[in-house]
Amino acid sequence: MKTILITGANRGIGLEFSRQYAMAGWHVLACCRHPETAGALNNLAAQYAEKMTVHALDVAKHEQIEHLSQALSNQSIDLLVNNAGIYPTSRGDGFGKTDYEAWASAFRVNTMAPLKIAESFIAHLSKSNLRTIVTITSKMGSVADNQRGGSYVYRSSKTAVNIVVKSLAIDLASAGITAVLLHPGWVRTEMGGSNGLISTEQSVTGMRQVISNLTQADSGKFYAFDGQIVPW
Repeated sequence: MKTILITGANRGIGLEFSRQYAMAGWHVLACCRHPETAGALNNLAAQYAEKMTVHALDVAKHEQIEHLSQALSNQSIDLLVNNAGIYPTSRGDGFGKTDYEAWASAFRVNTMAPLKIAESFIAHLSKSNLRTIVTITSKMGSVADNQRGGSYVYRSSKTAVNIVVKSLAIDLASAGITAVLLHPGWVRTEMGGSNGLISTEQSVTGMRQVISNLTQADSGKFYAFDGQIVPW
């Protein structure tokens, strides 16, 4: 049985990843900050009791990442999905209104955490056959795609994680590990809002198709959920 570890699995895209991979027969390690209040995820885990386990993980806290890595030390992981992310818009994210504390938080979750998770779970990935790291990013982190400006906090954190994953692709090539970036589209979630163009099911179905076709030659690439290459 193949194994996937998903961060931010309690809602939205992460929850849908958990559902679809459990349905496909994978062993799902579903991670979120507060499992005790993750009703939808716990219900899903109960439905797939033999395939899914829920784990507490706040990706902003490096000690929790290290603890989970140690707790799962005997577990091989075929696919690691860095899905957890934040879009701190409650305070300033425009020119002259930047909330610098929120910016630091965004970098810790959106940029630093995916690298720390890769570092902490490299041994687990190396034990597997697929050896794949997928990081959910956004076209808003594309320099070429930025035609509207603003959103300094979110854009910069995603641009930064893009270069993190590009370096991972180079540094982990000798270990046979594939690292790619995926843009999920504008999805109707709590983060994406009700005006999103596609559902979580459409987004994740598309991303799973991209993931299933990956080879190591694709490592370091930036794909949209529909398989199109996204410009950097």
